[in-house]
Amino acid sequence: MANKPTITIAQRGRPLGSPFSQWVNFRLIPFVAFCIHWLLKATLRVQREGFDVVQGMVDRDERFVLSFWHRRLVMMPLAYPWRRQNAAGDRRGVAILSSDSKDGERSAATWRWYGIHAVRGTTGHSGAQALVKMIQIVKQGWDLGITVDGPRGPRQQAKPGVLAVSRKTGAWLVPVCVAYSRAWQLNTWDQMLVPKPFSKVIVHYGNPFKITDAHDEAALEIQLNELETWAEAFHG
Repeated sequence: MANKPTITIAQRGRPLGSPFSQWVNFRLIPFVAFCIHWLLKATLRVQREGFDVVQGMVDRDERFVLSFWHRRLVMMPLAYPWRRQNAAGDRRGVAILSSDSKDGERSAATWRWYGIHAVRGTTGHSGAQALVKMIQIVKQGWDLGITVDGPRGPRQQAKPGVLAVSRKTGAWLVPVCVAYSRAWQLNTWDQMLVPKPFSKVIVHYGNPFKITDAHDEAALEIQLNELETWAEAFHG
């Protein structure tokens, strides 16, 4: 039987205009954003809680979906320190869902500097296509990182896509939250948080589980909201 074609993870979405506009939007701005992000990250004092459980999944070569609220996105790369391979020895890591909009394009290009690759799609009319891609790449050996309420909310309300990926692939769902001792809160739909330089940061992994029946679907939202309550009370 012929091999199934692999999914191209890192790919550009819609064109960004002229060649100069593409260079500015797709290369210059993402690189500058990455540099600023990396410098901020370098000042942070990072700890991890619940890390050993997820490390055990990596050691057993199991796949998982890091699941988190959109407002905690900024420093979420801290939650994925692994470099993985599939059974054939091909490099694998974590992939995210990024919209086909220009903002999504710039975001994908920025995260790519961290080795985080993008599956292009949205939760709107092309959401079903994006879901198929996510299921396929998990089967090809990638982990996923998904903003469960993103990209447009409502805030802290879980959408079904992440649950479907777990149900179709058998991947573990790993709730995760990144808490900051000091942070700026942006005036965005999700009340995005950006840690202040030299803050203490804790990456807290929740209890991993798999979707086995309809009653499990509420478990992810419950865990994430419990983690959010903990993070809001954290002041270092």
